Amino acid sequence: MQTIKAAVCHDFGQPLVIEDVRLRAPGMGEIEVSLDAVAICHSDISYADGAWGGSLPAVYGHEAAGRISALGAGVTGLAAGDPVVVTLIRACGACPSCGAGRPTGCEAPHDGDHGPLSTIDGGTLHQAMACGAFAERIVVHHGQAVKIPGDMPMDAASLLACGVITGVGAVVNAAALRAGQDVVVIGAGGVGLNAIQGARIAGARRIVAVDMNAGKLEDAIAFGATDTVLASQDQPWRAAMDAMGRGADAVLVTVGAAPVYDLAANYLAPGGKVIMVGMPASGAFSSFEAGNLAAAGQSMIGSKMGDVVIARDIPWMIDLYRQGRLKLDELISNRWRLDQINEAIADTRSGSARRNVIMLD
Repeated sequence: MQTIKAAVCHDFGQPLVIEDVRLRAPGMGEIEVSLDAVAICHSDISYADGAWGGSLPAVYGHEAAGRISALGAGVTGLAAGDPVVVTLIRACGACPSCGAGRPTGCEAPHDGDHGPLSTIDGGTLHQAMACGAFAERIVVHHGQAVKIPGDMPMDAASLLACGVITGVGAVVNAAALRAGQDVVVIGAGGVGLNAIQGARIAGARRIVAVDMNAGKLEDAIAFGATDTVLASQDQPWRAAMDAMGRGADAVLVTVGAAPVYDLAANYLAPGGKVIMVGMPASGAFSSFEAGNLAAAGQSMIGSKMGDVVIARDIPWMIDLYRQGRLKLDELISNRWRLDQINEAIADTRSGSARRNVIMLD
């Protein structure tokens, strides 16, 4: 058992507290990772606000990169000192979803209340999203980590743990976009920008970004959008259709706002798909006219973490990054210390940041 620093949430909606916590050694099939970088995802903020409930006290953070500092029994293919990306995708490999090649839908339960973390006096400390990465070190299942090249910048690598694989994966895996098809991306934040560049990489003909913020639409152009539409205008789907000359083959909703889903199908062409990426708060409902979807052969598809298989998808994304075809460095707005995490979260809430990254010594 060792003592580390972590940012702990004691009360929903309140600032995180930097304090000493206890981290046990890795057990069977687990690894310990000394973290270099952890990005702040809106999901961390939503959890800390209580949008999805959960146990407290808790340590959030799930978009991380670092070096393996210890290994538990039974771990193969990884070694101490290896640089890795650590994700929240904790797959058992044996359940029906894992057997079907869908590790993001793993059905094996994980009890974060009885994980590797505890309070300094030995009390329960919840390891959120099977990571608890707002901390100096973490202990996770070895299947949550992917080895990366030694010269990969850790701040850029951390983004591959969630925001990048979620956005790009939603396009190439969930939407199964074909070259020449048209795409609308609603929301040009961190995940939305990655959906945009995923559509560019996949060969989309037109990529229309829709957002309430004109500044974010400028970012969207830099990441590959061919056209932009202000969501605040009357019936914005009409402007999107004017840009494409028709409806979209895929509409990716990357914001966690239920009312956006009410209107998403308005952007679709016959046979098109709404890819549901953003997660509204628990209890939030959307409505749509089911007969219209049925008559037009349209569909709504949930996409968790871009439906990725991390051992397959992260390496090719790294290769694209090293070729200059996938933007990672450009996603980083600011770098912060762990003791500045509440400032970093406030900056993320403001909507001005693409991705804020906590750098650890």
